[in-house]
Amino acid sequence: MPALCGALAAFAPAAAFAEQAPGDGRPAPGALGMQVANSPIADEIHAFHNGILLPIIIVISLFVLALLIYVVMKFNENANPTPSRTTHHTLLEVAWTVIPVLILVFIAIPSFRLLAHQLIIPQPDVTIKVTGNQWYWSYAYPKDQGGGFSFDSLLIPDDQIDPAKGQIRLLSVDNEAVVPVGKKIRLQVTASDVIHSFTIPSFGIRIDAVPGRLNETWFQAERPGIYYGQCSKICGKDHAFMPIAFRVVSEQDYADWLAQAKKKYAAMPQHDQYAEAAR
Repeated sequence: MPALCGALAAFAPAAAFAEQAPGDGRPAPGALGMQVANSPIADEIHAFHNGILLPIIIVISLFVLALLIYVVMKFNENANPTPSRTTHHTLLEVAWTVIPVLILVFIAIPSFRLLAHQLIIPQPDVTIKVTGNQWYWSYAYPKDQGGGFSFDSLLIPDDQIDPAKGQIRLLSVDNEAVVPVGKKIRLQVTASDVIHSFTIPSFGIRIDAVPGRLNETWFQAERPGIYYGQCSKICGKDHAFMPIAFRVVSEQDYADWLAQAKKKYAAMPQHDQYAEAAR
């Protein structure tokens, strides 16, 4: 019993936040750029953006700016009172056709590689079904992987937020999804009503939750802590109030959580979405 209590105590939000630096798993005030990556896919997305796309965009922007300055200085009325009648320049037309094509090919190669890593799901250690509802998320853990239960995850109202527990306005939820660190997690995502978008920036995942369709994505969290996301589709009046919260824990803590969750959620009725919306 003391060991179990100690394992459950590890799930206290304050303890989890003590391990996390600002911006790791959640937005940081005044921050620029993307959230700190916590999965191989997120690392690859950041490398693709920062190492390939951003330099190309900067070079193209500076080149266009230089051309504009050159044209303004070289071909204004004072500097060039007699304008040229040239309408075609074969070499220039070939250049502005071929160079963009080469740039796109250069971008396409790592882009396709990244897409393949995102879409080809490796053999998972844990599978979780995620259902988007108006306006909250539901999670189901399969029985053959130690689960056999499901639960709803709703936003904690502003008047119930406790900063001492590490809770964050508009991001903290009553029931967090829990996953083991270092394991491959497959998410099967759908919706019960309208199209939602399941997004967790730190894991590098964003996938549509579509009624009648089961989409899949995956991640492998590299550090423990709490990692947040939000619905990224304008899905209705409470679109801004259906956050996502995943708690990443050790493998032993995950096994202890499964044992407790089976008892907790088996006896807990599912939320009624209309009653919750009116709460």
